[in-house]
Amino acid sequence: MVLHESVALLLVVLAAAGLPLLGRYVRLPGAVLEIVFGIILGKSFLNLTIAGDWLPLLANLGFLLLMFHAGMEIDFGTLRGQSKGNLAFHFLFLGCTVGLAVLFARLLGQGVFIALVLSTTSLGLVLPTLMELNQTRTPHGQWILIASTLADFLTLLGITLFLLWHRHGFDWRFLSPLPLFLGFALVLRLVRLWAWWNPDKVERILASTDSQELGVRFSLALLFLFVALSEFVHLEPVLGAFLGGTVLSWVFREKGQLDDKLSGMAFGFLIPIFFIHVGMNFDLHSIFSWSQILFTLKLLVLALGVKVLPSLLLTLRGYSFKGAVRTGVILSTRLSLIVAAASLGASAGLMTTAMKDAVILLAILTCMLGPSLYKAMSRDDAEATKFAKS
Repeated sequence: MVLHESVALLLVVLAAAGLPLLGRYVRLPGAVLEIVFGIILGKSFLNLTIAGDWLPLLANLGFLLLMFHAGMEIDFGTLRGQSKGNLAFHFLFLGCTVGLAVLFARLLGQGVFIALVLSTTSLGLVLPTLMELNQTRTPHGQWILIASTLADFLTLLGITLFLLWHRHGFDWRFLSPLPLFLGFALVLRLVRLWAWWNPDKVERILASTDSQELGVRFSLALLFLFVALSEFVHLEPVLGAFLGGTVLSWVFREKGQLDDKLSGMAFGFLIPIFFIHVGMNFDLHSIFSWSQILFTLKLLVLALGVKVLPSLLLTLRGYSFKGAVRTGVILSTRLSLIVAAASLGASAGLMTTAMKDAVILLAILTCMLGPSLYKAMSRDDAEATKFAKS
């Protein structure tokens, strides 16, 4: 059945407005309900087709804004204030995750690429979950955001480099990500200097009374600058979107009303469309076999293990056992990056179609289980504000 664009837009807007309210009653994050809503509308159940190309376009824009906002949420003041011990602990945590992922991938008869896939974390779902619980600015929330950022950024970079090596070997094309990082450093320096010498213009950009919304325009220009640069060097646009958000966060430490304006546009409309679109594109019928279901369950257990087991190290830093497990649970959330990695791996011949379907189902399961369990375990949020600094 083909839905007219106006009818489809009405359904999407009503879902974006009503599902977060429903989520408060059923104790599920809005993003999870939006994905389920998309599954019901899409290939798995009603098999509705939406006329036109507007839904994929808006969904992609929503995803880019989600990653851009994730970069904005990094508190560089907190990051710079981290002791060497804390930073070393973050890399120890990530190293344990990757090491376990390699071990578990071997147990599954898979290679390094699957290990990188298992090491991912969906910063795009971790961030909305923390925002719903008002934990993004707490020390605990910042630790999770930093861990998620490192996992997403470094695994995304690792997947990109691995695919480059698989396609071309070690030649000059292996250095193609370099222009993106050079551009990031250059733009960061130039914008920082401009903000330093033009404080009156910065104040105007951040002002809530700016009728021309220069801050929003500047932010979107920055977003698409880095997305275009990522496309130019054949990297994932999400990497550029995230870097663009970090530039904004670094330059404007106090963003005033700008953060609220961007959040209202992104989380109020475009990001829900992204989650609904993900659900619509998933086909449950492709995994309806006992072998696929058993393999996916095994993959789910291992995917939880590579995050929860290293999180037990947090007990050495003042966390309770429950708090450590809860942190591992939210870091087990995976969605967009792992789906993109599965598609890239299948097209490159690094995984079979059956493996790709299992990974996509894993993403659906973890994006439902991770935020839901974390919210259920966070009812007493006293632990969320507790963080032992070394």
